[in-house]
Amino acid sequence: MSQQASTFDPNEGQMTLMEHLLELRMRLIWICSALVISTVIALFFYDTLVNFVTSTARDMGIRLQILNPLDSIGIILKVSFTAGTALALPVIIYQVIAFMAPGLYPHERRNIILTLPAILVLFAIGAAFAFFVLLPVAIGFLSTVLSGFEQDWAADRYLNFVTRLVFWIGVSFEMPLVIAMLARMGLVSGPALLRVWRQAFVVIAIVAAAITPTVDPVNMTIVMLPLIALFFGSVGLAYLIYRPREVRDFSEQPFIPDDDE
Repeated sequence: MSQQASTFDPNEGQMTLMEHLLELRMRLIWICSALVISTVIALFFYDTLVNFVTSTARDMGIRLQILNPLDSIGIILKVSFTAGTALALPVIIYQVIAFMAPGLYPHERRNIILTLPAILVLFAIGAAFAFFVLLPVAIGFLSTVLSGFEQDWAADRYLNFVTRLVFWIGVSFEMPLVIAMLARMGLVSGPALLRVWRQAFVVIAIVAAAITPTVDPVNMTIVMLPLIALFFGSVGLAYLIYRPREVRDFSEQPFIPDDDE
């Protein structure tokens, strides 16, 4: 009887649909609360944040104009929300992981938690590369396409342009982490990735063309080079941490949070 009690039933301890919905509701409340609090904090520094985001254009002699009466409020809220989202990103990622945790095995949960710092670091590196390296080159090109014209840009459109560029470059820098997780799960390997390097280059070129703000080959090359380097770095990681897929051992119980959490 003791032997029967020690046997793990994979269906035991599973959450019902209503429990999943209540758990999702709680996680969304935490995420929204973190976003609101961090955005309110950023509002106290909106002047510094706006000056920082627009510094690249202003340093190149480009005037940013407010074209509508409510644009000033919209710019303040947009910049504050963007900064607040960046501040709340660790909380958002943690809540997503916590929502998935009941359905994960202990080793899967540990692997995901260990990747949390890497997610933040890689995104920060990509965002910094976009803002400090790519953005000045892009603005320098765009401001000289038509010589003889004064460069007066709409401030709200410029902020949309900067936000989109920084966000998608930051996301693209997560490629090594995604490849590493797939290799750890046994879904991809180093040799398999090397065999499709030509197709990978085509995909990288398409991604670079989609997120590059200009149509010139210089900016596209600046985006492609780090992505290519990240791809080959991902191949190296896949060689190191690849593990063939195995049939799950149901003697390993999934992580189930305490009722007090």
